[in-house]
Amino acid sequence: MSESRETPQGPGPTAAGTRKQAVRAAELDAVGPLAATRDRFVLDDTVYLDGNSLGALPRSVPGRIAEVINHEWGELRIRSWTESGWWTAPERIGEKIAPLIGAAPGQVVVGDSTSINVFKAVTGGIRMAGKGCTEILVDATTFPTDGYIARSAARMAGLAVRPVEPARIADEVTERTALALVNHVDYRTGELNDMAQITAALHTAGALAVWDLCHSAGALPVALDACGVDLAVGCTYKYLNGGPGSPAYLYLRESLQGRFESPLPGWNSHADPFGMEPGYAPADGVLRGRVGTPDILSMLALEAALEAWEGVAIEDVRTKSLALTDFFLECVAEYAPPGWVRSVTPEEHRRRGSQVSLACSRKRSAAVEPGGTPLAGTVMAELIRRGVVGDFRHPDVLRFGFTPLYTTFADAERAAWVLGEVLREQAAAESAPDPAGPGAGAAADGAAG
Repeated sequence: MSESRETPQGPGPTAAGTRKQAVRAAELDAVGPLAATRDRFVLDDTVYLDGNSLGALPRSVPGRIAEVINHEWGELRIRSWTESGWWTAPERIGEKIAPLIGAAPGQVVVGDSTSINVFKAVTGGIRMAGKGCTEILVDATTFPTDGYIARSAARMAGLAVRPVEPARIADEVTERTALALVNHVDYRTGELNDMAQITAALHTAGALAVWDLCHSAGALPVALDACGVDLAVGCTYKYLNGGPGSPAYLYLRESLQGRFESPLPGWNSHADPFGMEPGYAPADGVLRGRVGTPDILSMLALEAALEAWEGVAIEDVRTKSLALTDFFLECVAEYAPPGWVRSVTPEEHRRRGSQVSLACSRKRSAAVEPGGTPLAGTVMAELIRRGVVGDFRHPDVLRFGFTPLYTTFADAERAAWVLGEVLREQAAAESAPDPAGPGAGAAADGAAG
């Protein structure tokens, strides 16, 4: 489970122009191998800490999409399937993503949504499982859609579904388990699960390992091949900055590709797609992960977006990510009034993704405003109004995503400062005398109880 810890109260904040942490942030931003990569993105003065939901626009994308629309679609039209390389885009772009997730060539194909790829991976995994399997395990903390899809796939196969905390999978897996679907990083808390240990435990029991990389790919090193992962899926619109609704990807371990039977056998994955035969024969290799006609506009936008990774080492991304999140937590500890926020993101680097999640609640009462509005939602709305964009998850979690290619230490410091301002104002409002007179608040609390 993610550990919770109160943020301690540090020295009082100073004026904006002389804050020691702001000075330190400027010094940190001036050095390091990623100091200049922010210029590869279209950004403004907003502190954008929601790249764990939608990445910023890479500068390479608008011109490329204009070329695709005006020339490839507008002039070449259908010829672009061959002359502009549209037909081979799913596997070509997969090859560009592969190094970011620790995959050798020939194992990643791009296309369809994350949900569809989860369905392909789970159903395909069930079909490869040994006889006698009666269940699949699902990460109990998973993003809800993964659970929905897994349950549907299991129901179609007549299997049971058991939700299990990731840390308990090694103890819970049995010889009756077909596979486990696990999130590499918990979307709510930012906790990083141990891919190597969990995968090894599943394999020891004869089960397959299916991983969701949505909150890890592009934020930290992923070692699919080294860990022996069987199947994996991930989106591309978060840390890979592919754009809203950009296509997801499917990883099929090379040694399993010949056994993979897609539950969605489309013409694009047929061995002879233009033969138009009534019977289905799957293509060789990772191509059998394709389904229908690729969504070319968003796919080529993603390909252009991946140019932002040229010359970037994922190890440097991880180093900066941890430094950014450490620094942000330091600043929050210094600027926020005591008792109003606590980190639910693990302190240990080996257990932390690239976001910080803060549980936000009153010191004296529940985390809900009178009338039922979550306090975290009110706080985040005010942060956004003041130019700091994160998001919140019910009932009480403020999420701040750190994308090392463009997030700066100055962003982290300013976000913490504005959060402290908002919380101090909330605290002052709560401590002000009740205009209805002494005891009114207590009476109302009693009536509500």
